[in-house]
Amino acid sequence: MNETFDALVIATFGRHLLVREASGTELKARPFGRGLIVVCGDNVRCRPDPRHGEVHVVEVLARRTALYRSNQRGRTEPVLANLSRLLVVLAPLPVPDLFIVDRYLAAAASGAIPATLVVNKAELGIGAELRAALEVYTAAGYGWIACSAHRGDGVDALLEISAGAVAALVGRSGVGKSSLVRRLVPNIEVQIGELVRQEEGRHTTTAARLFDLPRGGHLIDSPGVRDFAPAIDRLDSRTLGFVEVQRLAPGCRFLDCRHMREPDCAVAAAETDGMHPRRYESYRRLRRLYEDLTQTRGRERRR
Repeated sequence: MNETFDALVIATFGRHLLVREASGTELKARPFGRGLIVVCGDNVRCRPDPRHGEVHVVEVLARRTALYRSNQRGRTEPVLANLSRLLVVLAPLPVPDLFIVDRYLAAAASGAIPATLVVNKAELGIGAELRAALEVYTAAGYGWIACSAHRGDGVDALLEISAGAVAALVGRSGVGKSSLVRRLVPNIEVQIGELVRQEEGRHTTTAARLFDLPRGGHLIDSPGVRDFAPAIDRLDSRTLGFVEVQRLAPGCRFLDCRHMREPDCAVAAAETDGMHPRRYESYRRLRRLYEDLTQTRGRERRR
């Protein structure tokens, strides 16, 4: 039997992967078996297959952390692995969908991943409405960084917060994540490498790609999304990853309070004093999605 070796997944193209072994050599690979799910940032065990001239990933090593989502059937899917910082990117344009931002923050909280908001395209100006929304996040305990991939503003702050970490850029399409990567990774064309170029020529969508940062650590660029649903079985069923709800929930009358219409709910009572109404509405929307997906998954299991 061929000897195995450990490697880091640095890019994914559907079921096609690029892995980097300890020596720095990058190799094309694919998961061995349909049940093995591999994502960017995973540490994996590989086995060469000389007969077919390829490398098989035969095992995903234990993940320290991971970002998970729910699919339309309520099933949990890993998105990125071994993160130590989630950078949720938004911008003045396109107009931010703060409900998606909230769901990324909830997923980060459920995975014990520190999260920071990154406001790109700062050269367009941060209007009063967006600034007020950012103040709500600050009050909740989230930090934010204003930056401009176009001018270079805020790049040093992003590099500082990402140094020594495995950080990932996530957010809607059009917010400029890839432009930020080009600012943060000076030798990006060298790091992309010929293997990645070959795969990008064959696959129209790159699921995610990992880069080495100049001050140490790694940065993962992920594709933009239209929507995002945190993995329902990873969320705290009582708080759904909302830090304000976590602080307020001990004051509720009932231990199993859903914080919707229950009597003597400390969260609902604090909507105008302790939890911003928009964040509370975001929690309510996620609660309804959580219950819908839970029911959908239950029906799937009974089939």
